[in-house]
This record gives sequence, C-alpha cells and structure tokens, in this order.
Amino acid sequence: MRTVVAWGGVMVLVGMSGSFATPASAQESRLPVPPAPPPAAPATQDTATTPLPVPTELTQVRPGGLTAGQVGARAAATSWNAKASEASLRGAAARVDEAWAAFLPRLSGVGKYTRLSNFALPPLTFFPANSPLCVMAPEACGPVTFPFFKLDNWLLQASLVIPISDYFLRIDQNYTAATHSQDAARWDVIGARASSWANGAAAYYTWLRARGAVIVAVQALNDQKTHLRDARNQFSAGNASKADVLRADTAVSSAELTLERAKNLADLSEKQLRVAIHAHDEESIVPGEDLEVTPEPIQGNVKQMTLEALSSRPEVKSADANAAAAREQASAAKAGRYPVLSAFGDGIEGNPNPRQIPPANTWLGTWDVGAQVTWSPNDILVANGSAADAESRAAAIEANKNNVRDSIEVEVTQTMQAVHEADFSLDASRRELASAEEAYRVARELFNNGRGTSTTLTDAETDLTRARLDLLNAKADARIARIRLEHALGRDARATAP
Repeated sequence: MRTVVAWGGVMVLVGMSGSFATPASAQESRLPVPPAPPPAAPATQDTATTPLPVPTELTQVRPGGLTAGQVGARAAATSWNAKASEASLRGAAARVDEAWAAFLPRLSGVGKYTRLSNFALPPLTFFPANSPLCVMAPEACGPVTFPFFKLDNWLLQASLVIPISDYFLRIDQNYTAATHSQDAARWDVIGARASSWANGAAAYYTWLRARGAVIVAVQALNDQKTHLRDARNQFSAGNASKADVLRADTAVSSAELTLERAKNLADLSEKQLRVAIHAHDEESIVPGEDLEVTPEPIQGNVKQMTLEALSSRPEVKSADANAAAAREQASAAKAGRYPVLSAFGDGIEGNPNPRQIPPANTWLGTWDVGAQVTWSPNDILVANGSAADAESRAAAIEANKNNVRDSIEVEVTQTMQAVHEADFSLDASRRELASAEEAYRVARELFNNGRGTSTTLTDAETDLTRARLDLLNAKADARIARIRLEHALGRDARATAP
C-alpha cells in the first residue's frame, strides 16, 4: 500500500516501509529532495529554574568550633575597654603605695660644697685711741685681725621629720581613700570584662543568625525558582497568563538580591565577631553550637532578681567605693583647719661646721632634735573649700549610684520580659512555620492543577519565608535575651572576676 504525500510542492509516494519513491516518467527530471532538518541539540539545563544547594553547613556544629562561652571569654580577655580599666587599676594601686609611704618619717639629706672667693678681712678696732682704756692699756686697743678664713666649705646634713598630728588627721584618711579608689578601679575592670563577655556572646549568636538567614534566603530563592518553573508549565498548558510568568521571574530576581544581601550581612557579622575576639584573618571560625537546642526556662521573679542585681552589679560596687573614697578625702582635707605638730632631728657634719665659731679647718659633727607646731589661719579657708569639694563629689557619686540602681531595676524587668517574650515567640514561630509549610504545599498543588492563582502561591511563599525567618530570629533572640539577663543580674561579673 502506498500513500501520496505533498511536501514542498512535490508529490511523493510513501510505502509501508517509509521509503520515498517516484514514478519512472519523472526520474529524468527529478527535483532535489529538501535536506533533512539538523538533529536537535541536546537540551540544556535552565539555570533560572535550577534550585541551589541549601548550605546547611553554615550552621552545622563542627568539632573544635567556637561556642558562645568561648567567644565571651576571649572577648573579655582581649577587650580594649578592659585593658584601659586594668591600666587605671594599676594607677590606683600605685596611689595606694604612695599613700602608704606617707606613714614613714620623712628622711632627707643634703650634701653641699661651697667655694668662697679669696679676700682679706680688714682689721677691726673696737675702741678709739684717745679712750681712757687705750690710755691705760694701749695693748688692748690695737686692731683685731682674723688669722684664718676657710675658702673651701663642705657640708653633710641629714634631717628626719615625724608628722605626729598628720598620723591621726590626714595620712590614715588619705590611705583609706586610696584603697577605696583601688577597689572602685577593680570593680571597673570587672564591669568592663563582663560587658565585653556579654557583647561577645551576643555577637556569636548574631553571627549564627546571619548564617542561618543565608540558608533561609537560599530556600526562598529555590521556592521562587520552583514557582517560575510551574508558571511556565501552566502557561504552556494555557492555565496561566504571561503576566504570571513575568511576575514569577521578577520574584526570582528579587530573591537573588535578598540572598546577596544575606551573604553580605553574614560576612559583616563574622567580621564583627572576629573584632570582638580579636581573631586573625587566618583563623578558621566555625560553629561549636547551634540554635536548635531549646534554652532552659528562667526561674525566679522580678523582685528576687532585682535584689540579686543590686547586690552583684559591679557598677553599684564601684560607685560605693568611689563615694567612700571621696568621704575619706573630705576628712583628710578637714585636717588643714588644725595646727600641725611634728618632731624633727638633724645631723650635721661640716668642714667647717656652721655652728662652730670661729670656723676651724677641721670636720666637726653636731646634731639637734626638737618639735614644732605650725598653723596659719589661712589654712582654715583652704581646708573648708577642699572638704566641701570632696563632700560634694561624694554626694554626686551617691546620686549617680541611685540613678544606676534605678536603671538596673528597669533593665532587669526589661530583660526578663525579653526572655519571656522570646520563649513565647519561639513556640509561636514553630507553629507558624508548620502552618506556612502546609499552606504553601496546598497553594502549589492548587496552582499546578489550575485551581489556584499565581498571586495566592506568591503570598504563600512570602508567608513561608517570613515564618522561617521568624523562627530563626526567635531562636537567636531567646539566647541573646538570656545573655542580657545574665548581664543585668551581674552573674557574668562573677564569671569574669580576676
């Protein structure tokens, strides 16, 4: 059986075997047969709809990786604020040594050499020549001359002064003030380390959050690519419009931009983490813990925790020590109102000794001891001003301490509320994600079956991405809120105390 087929204006016969045939009368004037179409090129993968691999390794726990506690400890140990406070502490310790040295009697020494110019002393006449004494005894009225005058003078002197009244009115108060200032500086160091510890641990969880956001961005991009592929298929089947395809393509571009921003934020958060712990660029930083474990619930009420914070926070203890130092300084300043009693002693070895009359060309040692009382009415005015200044500083420190206490009470309440809110958000976000995943599954099935719109699917994808981010943020916020609460309670201060 043969079939006549028209192709390019030429009649051909097709047999059962599919071969071409022409009648014998047409063989001499055969028209060229059109060439067969070239073989189709192998299908290439459409990168616009190809899903990306989800980088779950970004938040995967690695052996030897960093934990929040390790980051906090390194941040506290390398903090520049803590190092500055440590330098201030060394200065306060030096002032304590200086105040202690005031208890010692003041010993001083002088070594002196003096060269006098050479000149002859004129003779001295004590009675005129016509006086009765000179008439009766002329030999007694002659001029008197000094046979020796020492040109090279040497002096060695040691003095010892004991401030008797200052021991009771000034020195002990200054020493006590210096020790209180040292205690305040020590609490400042502890506070700086605690703040650095909390900031470092919070930076660690912020870094994990940013890396998790990259994973969410990749998942959102893959959802948009799946939507674009489905929209193209539905458009080919006549169940979707060209606008649906273009809108899905635009959503893919937007998701790619979001992914790029998430990567930049992850890089920035890692840089902030490296700066917090002062890690070298060559040091590998990988997670040693993740955000999957549910944090332990917080025990206690606001009143108990507020009392704990007020008794533990280094800021309060530093203010107490500074106020005590100012009060002791005021007591020391008041000592200027009273006379100063001191004992002294001197030892002199001179050639000639200045106490020897007439001078002799020989070394002679002498000594003296005594006591003295000095006082000036002007000192009362100076002491009153200094004491009032120190007392005003003590009052200002006390007032600022009360401000700190008020702030701590509010901070404890806020951080506790943040913990409870984060825990509630964590549970709600899990339910939100389960609901969003189911809504997305249903919306996609309806769209692929021609029973749903592209807009409905887009809304479901948006809700799913938001639910993923909400859960990620809730996990990080729950941990950061606990770090802030630990800091508000002063517990990290105990952990970082030297």
